[in-house]
Amino acid sequence: MSEAPAPAATGRPMRYPYTLTAKLAQFPFKYHYNNVWLFKYWLFGIAVSLPLFVKIGRASFAPANVKTWEEIRRRDFSGHH
Repeated sequence: MSEAPAPAATGRPMRYPYTLTAKLAQFPFKYHYNNVWLFKYWLFGIAVSLPLFVKIGRASFAPANVKTWEEIRRRDFSGHH
């Protein structure tokens, strides 16, 4: 049995994009970046703060901090019942 070939794409956008992927594909990113100040500064803020968040995340999972956390939890939960 041979399957029928898939229909060719028409090249026009969907009237209403149902899926998240279709919505992202049709979102006017360039328009928003050029005309909406909040969108531009939001992207800038993420880019500036991301290294800080990564540094805080790495510091919180440092071996000394993990050991201290485990010691506190062991002390808090030992001796009950």
